[in-house]
Amino acid sequence: MSTHSQKGPVLSSPQKVYVIGIGDDGLESLTGAARQLVDQAEVLLGAGRLLAAVTNPTARRVEVGSDFDELLAEIEANANQQTVVLTTGDPFFYGTARYLCDHLGKERFEVVPHVSSMQLAFARVKESWDEAYLTNLANQSLDRVVERVRTAEKVGIFTTEETPPSAVAKAMLDRQIDYFHAYVCENLGSPDERVTQCDLQELAGQEFAALNVLVLVRNPDVPDRPTQRIGRRLFGNPDEAFLQSKPQRGLLTPAEVRVMALAEMDIGPASVVWDVGAGSGSVAIEAAQIASGGSVYAIEMEAEDYQLIAENAQRFGVTNLTAILGQAPEAWADLPDPDSVFIGGTGRAVANIAQEAFARLRKGGRVVVNVGSIENVGSVHEALRQCAGEANVWMFNIARGTQQLVRLRFESLNPTFLISAIKD
Repeated sequence: MSTHSQKGPVLSSPQKVYVIGIGDDGLESLTGAARQLVDQAEVLLGAGRLLAAVTNPTARRVEVGSDFDELLAEIEANANQQTVVLTTGDPFFYGTARYLCDHLGKERFEVVPHVSSMQLAFARVKESWDEAYLTNLANQSLDRVVERVRTAEKVGIFTTEETPPSAVAKAMLDRQIDYFHAYVCENLGSPDERVTQCDLQELAGQEFAALNVLVLVRNPDVPDRPTQRIGRRLFGNPDEAFLQSKPQRGLLTPAEVRVMALAEMDIGPASVVWDVGAGSGSVAIEAAQIASGGSVYAIEMEAEDYQLIAENAQRFGVTNLTAILGQAPEAWADLPDPDSVFIGGTGRAVANIAQEAFARLRKGGRVVVNVGSIENVGSVHEALRQCAGEANVWMFNIARGTQQLVRLRFESLNPTFLISAIKD
């Protein structure tokens, strides 16, 4: 008796997909091997201008924009046909190939790169790019990019139609980053290629073709800040760097104490910080400079000091600080829970305020209180010990050197105290 085994349909493996980079000069930019792959393709996927740049009368052409999910769907829909994905430049350089390999696996693809437009841009301006900060505004926020630019020597940016070179220049100038020379490289590799060089003020008023790369080169022998900000520090700025109200002059948190307080607050790049009883905002402003990607709220009940917070913030160029006119704890009712709280207090209510602020802290957050009287040291220390189990205390006796005629003398500041606690 013979038996016959039944077999199901044979499933063929998906066809290899070729991702081919094209220059702005279209078909002429392709090697012979790359052109052969395009000619043999059954399906061509890519942006409209790239599809128009190649010849293959028999291939089905599918226009796919910047939506990578749509591209993935088309590749899967044509898995059994010879498919070519057309991209610009080097598909792995802020491009399509990295995304496709991550989502469908490297074994599905072969990549045939062209020279990246970023490489061409640096070649056109005759600058090396091995240590440059390179980024793409299609997937990075302008604020984040500008802050990274601040300390870079060279920068290469793929701009977008929504965020053109002029917008980058304006954002940099708003932050007083004025020490770069700019090159805008348009339509690289095409007959209408153009390179424009100018300073940032000129760049802010110009328009360019949508296909461009912005190259920024730091001017020689300049620091990482504009001239008017030389001497300004991330934290620990001299007391006189801040505007203060005349009746309360001298109540500013001294620079030496401010440094210790900010260190103890353990502020990170994206922290939410409260400065309660902010005065003219010295702690809040320096906290905002440290937490450049976070948010700082300066709470102050005196109207004159409230105005000075905004003026000092503008003076230091911080944009992530919000001044709030009001009295704690009512003033912080609608604020997001903080990672760090600084409290400057002289009244009897400071211990209660410290306890209520501690209750709002996120887990792992810290509260730091600056007081000037022995009575408040005891009450705040006990209040925070009840909340956290333990609290740290420091006493500062600071004397600053001053030259009087031919002698060096020291002038003592009033003793002051810091108390801190962590919410475990």
